Order: sequence, then structure tokens, then C-alpha cells
Amino acid sequence: MLSRRTLLKAGAAAVPAIALGSLSEQADAATLVTSGVMPSQLASFDKTVQQYMTERSISCGQLAIARKGKILAARGYGTYIPNGGTLAKVQPTSLFRIASLSKNITSAAILRLAQDGKLTLTTPITKLLGLSSAADGRLEQVTLWRLMQHTGGWDREVSKDALWLDQTIAASLDKDFPITHADIIKYVTGKPLDFAPGSEMSYSNYGYMLLGRVIEKVSGMSYEAYVRTKLLAPRGITRMRLGKSLRSEMSASEVSYESKYTTKIVVNDSGITVPYPYGGFNMPNQDANGGWLASAVDLVRWAGVFDASSTVLNATSISRAFAKPEIGVSTDGSWYGAGWYVRNWGSGLNTWHSGSMPGTFTFLVRQALGVTWCVQFNRREEEGSPDFDVVDKLLWQAHDAVTTWPTTDLTSRYF
Repeated sequence: MLSRRTLLKAGAAAVPAIALGSLSEQADAATLVTSGVMPSQLASFDKTVQQYMTERSISCGQLAIARKGKILAARGYGTYIPNGGTLAKVQPTSLFRIASLSKNITSAAILRLAQDGKLTLTTPITKLLGLSSAADGRLEQVTLWRLMQHTGGWDREVSKDALWLDQTIAASLDKDFPITHADIIKYVTGKPLDFAPGSEMSYSNYGYMLLGRVIEKVSGMSYEAYVRTKLLAPRGITRMRLGKSLRSEMSASEVSYESKYTTKIVVNDSGITVPYPYGGFNMPNQDANGGWLASAVDLVRWAGVFDASSTVLNATSISRAFAKPEIGVSTDGSWYGAGWYVRNWGSGLNTWHSGSMPGTFTFLVRQALGVTWCVQFNRREEEGSPDFDVVDKLLWQAHDAVTTWPTTDLTSRYF
């Protein structure tokens, strides 16, 4: 997940000029195998993504663009070998792990439950999940608001990220693999918080994992079932689902993931060394903080849930999604709302989020004037590779290069 140093454009002058050709002086936009639809008016986006992928040797990518509720472009880039299959093109509907783009899905579920009168956002997590505050009485001050805005009290720079501590937690609790959500909660609840709730912002996957458990407790449904029924189905989104850990568990529509790193498996007790994306972490445990699979076209469609015309979230819920936290804004003028980074732009708001885990890098942007774009890739930045975060600035420049927006709508093709 990108850190807070990743800044989305506040206006044209806020982003340093980066020529499209400057991505790589050696790579002259090597053409990748593509699928889908890319109108000529949006060629700047297409060229940017292809150059970006070429420089970073990314084998699978996607791009989707929407404007004012219409899907204008949906593109797949590259090829992959699906589980049990032969070489295939990445399609606009191919599935990628979206990592932390899952957070605005989880926040939307909490906001919808509040909208329906099922919970109150100021309720402490101790009350909702029956957690003991014996290790730190401040846990009783951790509310749903604070979990959504990453002000709950956990700092992964201090106590590490519990969603990535399978080895430590299993050893501490004398448990076999795989560990469960309950194991993670037991381990973390037994330790003191890293800071007073509400006093600072520190990105917390654990906080969002707790929100997933609240959704299950309050709705009486599994986390996935609630999201698919209450949030995705009304938008006609049927492809999205929670991901699995092992390659053997994946469908033919899910791309393959790449990483140069290997690690010990954490989803069983075999003790074997595996490619990091395939069993080096437990995807089911990541559900509410980073476990969803989606295509880029699904995600630009999903982003419409936060538009004024939404039938999923009402105006109050949408305003809560982008509300400033009690600690105020950061020094760069942005803030973390509920599952979104937010910045004022003119009379509106730019909102965005990234996602990153071994084998995955994603980025979703909602521009204040109604343009939404999403890119997804099957590898993330690793030691020695070029900067991946620069995709934010590059796609803003691609946006600024568009002189005429297409009028066609691809929505019925994909939904």
C-alpha cells in the first residue's frame, strides 16, 4: 500500500511536468499484446500504460476509464498462463488481486450498515466484538470511525503489521497453519496500543480486518456475501470475489502473479518454500483489508457507488466516506477519509487509493469533475526496480493530454 507521500494532483500546477516519452529513454513504447477497447481520443492513457509496463517488465496489466457514469475505455495488456490452462491474453474482465483497494469496499459496507440503522459509527470495537481491554484500557476508545480513518492506535512501524505476522502469531499461540482471524485478534488484543486512539493517523490493515468482523457480526452474513449482495449486485457487478492463496485454487480468469521473492508457506504446515504470491501470505485472512479480486472495469464501475447519483449509499454516507478525520489534514493538504485518500480540488474532491502486495500493484482515482481511472498490474515494486508510485503523476498527465472525450458508453458490454 502506498504511503502518505503519494500525493494526488490538486490542480494542474501541482504535478511536475513529466513528458510521456520520459518514462524510458531506451524503450520507445514497445507495443504489448492488447485486448478490449481504447478510443483514439484516449491514446495518451494507452501510451502511458504501455511505456510504464515496458520499463518495469510487467507482463500483465489493465486500464479502465469512465466519465460521468459512462465507461469509455477497457483494456487488457499482456499475456499469462492461467491455472491449468495455456497462454491467454489479459482481457478487460480478467481478475487481479486488488490489495488495499479493498478498503473503500469495506468502508462502504460499514457506512451502509450505519445508513440502514444497524450500527453507530461511534460505537467502540470492544463492545461490538466483545474484545477485552485488559492489555490497554485505551482499546475502549477505538471506534468504527477511527478504524476506518486509521487512527485506532496501531502503528506498523512500531508493532509491525499483524496481517503479515503469520509465523510470529502461530509460534506465539502454539497454533498450526493456517492461522485465523480469531488468532490474529487474540494476539493483537493481548498487546498495548502504539498510540492514543484518535491522536494520529497510521495506516492499519489490522483495523480494516476488524471492520470485516463487525460487518459479519452485525449483518449475520459472511463478509463476502454482505458486500456482494448489498453493494456490488445493485451496480451489476458479478465478477468480483475474494481471492485464494494458492495458484491451484485460482480460476482461469485470474492472472498469474510475479515476484522475485520466495518465502516459507503459511497456509499449511508443509514448510515448503514458495513464490511469495502463492502461499507466502494468507489471502482469506486479508479479506476486508486487501482480499478482493476484480477487473479494472469492475472498479471504475464500483467507484460510482460514491457519486451523488448512487443508489447504494445516500448523501450522508458519501459525505462520511470523504470526511476529514479528527486530527485534521496532513501538511500537504490531503487526508484519509473512510477507505479513500482525499484532497480538495476546486469546488469538488479528488479521491484515490492504491493497493500493493507481493505480485500486485493497483491504483484507482476519482477525479473531481467526473473522470475515473483504474490501472492494475501483476507485480509490484521490488528492490532494484524502477519507481512504481510515479504512475499517479503519469496518468494525471495522460488525463491532461485529452482534448476531446469520447461519447460512447461500454457499460452494457461488460455489465
